[in-house]
Amino acid sequence: MKDLATKFGLKLRQRRKELGISQDKLALLADIDRSYAGRIERGEVNITLEKAYHLAEVLDCDIRLILP
Repeated sequence: MKDLATKFGLKLRQRRKELGISQDKLALLADIDRSYAGRIERGEVNITLEKAYHLAEVLDCDIRLILP
């Protein structure tokens, strides 16, 4: 499971950077704490599918783009 969280985090970070969005801005748009956003990107936490879909929406992409 940890491997999936890490892969998801890497894809999330890649998409965020493609859009030129800071971690702070992502956290603000997704209504999550900035430190939590960082922990997601580092694969330190497992998030719900609901949160994953919300992040995809915030990053204006299909969920398949950020899923491992």
